[in-house]
Amino acid sequence: MEGLVTRIHRGHYYVEADDGTTLCCRLRSKLRKQLIYPESNQRRQRVLQVRRGERGGPVAVGDKVRVTPIDAKTGVIEQILPPDTELVRRAAGTENQPKRQRLVANVDQIMPIFAVQDPKPNFRFLDRYLVQIEAAELPAIICLNKMDLGIPAEVMEMALVYQRIGYRMLFTSAVSGQGLDDLRDTLKDHTTALLGPSGVGKSSLLNAVQPGLDLAVLEVSEATGKGRHTTTGVTRFELAGGGYVVDTPGLRELGLWDVDREYVDVYFTEMAPYIDHCRFPNCVHLTEPGCAVLEALARGEIAPERYESYLRLRGL
Repeated sequence: MEGLVTRIHRGHYYVEADDGTTLCCRLRSKLRKQLIYPESNQRRQRVLQVRRGERGGPVAVGDKVRVTPIDAKTGVIEQILPPDTELVRRAAGTENQPKRQRLVANVDQIMPIFAVQDPKPNFRFLDRYLVQIEAAELPAIICLNKMDLGIPAEVMEMALVYQRIGYRMLFTSAVSGQGLDDLRDTLKDHTTALLGPSGVGKSSLLNAVQPGLDLAVLEVSEATGKGRHTTTGVTRFELAGGGYVVDTPGLRELGLWDVDREYVDVYFTEMAPYIDHCRFPNCVHLTEPGCAVLEALARGEIAPERYESYLRLRGL
């Protein structure tokens, strides 16, 4: 039978079948392995090596899968069907031996969520999100939450930067209700993945958008100023007003995957139009004469903060 993965929690995969039933599934062991064969045209080949698959497993919430039921409540995932879209990252802690980690599959928009304060927004982190989202060819809507705390001038200044380069911005508060109608309209009839660091209020926003979810909420740690995980698994929720959201645990880091550092400039939407106008085809936009990107930076058409993010991601 075919179904959709709606939740992953501690190695269990919850698959909703076409008839509405949900099975708690495990993976067929072959799906966790990557078989390495010798380079040969022979039909029968001996396996040289067996490697562990992707960090966190090859299945993501949103995947369409084929399942063999064991009984009325459990089953085994036999096959993962190719996704229409997916968002990936380099798995945390795999810098020396990079591994790919799939975050979500079959969504049609991504919503990075940051708090305007408590915790203070890290816009370099947001830029990493946006580069990976652009590489996935998915639209991004940026949400700045906790507006009831007041938005600092420097945060509002950066919000205007993202608006000017074409990103839609939402300003919300689960406490005061600010922006919740806009948020509902944005989520309606879409499948949206919510991403963000811990403590920015993703769960509080979902509780406000759809009362009755009763998602757990924790305050930001006073000792570290950082959020604490309340979402421990990845879950797909159906919205009463139409559409679905995929709630993900807070991300402390986002290593880029399948993004060539030499070409990271194409994922900065305000830089991309100038790249082909640089004098040198291999221009890295650092000190080269005739660099159209540097000229746009000097004219104020590229924000210095975004240019600094580019330099960091480029490794310059």
